[in-house]
Amino acid sequence: MRVCDLIAGKSPFISLEFFPPKEKEAWPGFFEVVEKLKELGPLFASVTYGAGGGTQDNTLEIASRIKRDYGIEPITHLTSVGASGEKLDDFLKSLRDADIQNVLALRGDPPKGQDDFDFASQEFRHATDVIEFITERYPEMCVGGAAYPEPHPESPSIQSDLDMVKLKVDKGAQFLVTQLFFDNRLYFDYVDRLKSMGADVPVIPGVLPIMSLRSAKFILGLCGAAIPGKFLSSLERAHEDGGDEAVYALGMEYAIRQAQELIDGGAPGVHLYTLNRAEACLEIGRNLKI
Repeated sequence: MRVCDLIAGKSPFISLEFFPPKEKEAWPGFFEVVEKLKELGPLFASVTYGAGGGTQDNTLEIASRIKRDYGIEPITHLTSVGASGEKLDDFLKSLRDADIQNVLALRGDPPKGQDDFDFASQEFRHATDVIEFITERYPEMCVGGAAYPEPHPESPSIQSDLDMVKLKVDKGAQFLVTQLFFDNRLYFDYVDRLKSMGADVPVIPGVLPIMSLRSAKFILGLCGAAIPGKFLSSLERAHEDGGDEAVYALGMEYAIRQAQELIDGGAPGVHLYTLNRAEACLEIGRNLKI
């Protein structure tokens, strides 16, 4: 079923993001997490896609099993890095054969170890190129795009970032999922700006539960999001006083409050980054008033 139609029919909701384990030996544990998170009744689950298509086969198989065995509608990530028209066609045909109708189109990161990677050398340079390709050739697909309440680290300005996201909508993106953030004011301001530009599609905010100070700093270093100063100071004090257990408790309190405020403020739902772990997402979901 098309997630675009599901979003229109149910709000607010919880959705989830998983990343496919590279080794199949890890799959049983992964699917145990999926089974546990079924309790939350997620509207959909997105399944990530390795740089250069590195985990393409895993993405397809895991998405198929999530739909078939667990009754959760999947969205498969699809990146422009390393893509060709032929590769995209093959993957999209495979999705169609598996009755998967949802794609999140992304540019993606450079392949690991290629710091001088030239995106301009790619057949599909931007996520907008992938979105356009899919909507033209597979109009039955529901296509989403990524959004950045805090500007993408490579954007020369806030406005240029908004212009790029607007272009995604113009090319056919029917919903947007945001990168994680911790200040809800950024999200609401961002949505208002997009609407004023004519990009009036559902914008689903991404929420990351902080489970340890070390993991938080690592993840934030990867995506460029910022933790508000007071919250970061509180996390550091909690770590000094009670270690990771105290950080976890504070992180859960913050994530629950953040998610509830987003829903109460009119967000269509919240997208939880699971890190392939169940406990934190279950705690958030069980405490939300939806």
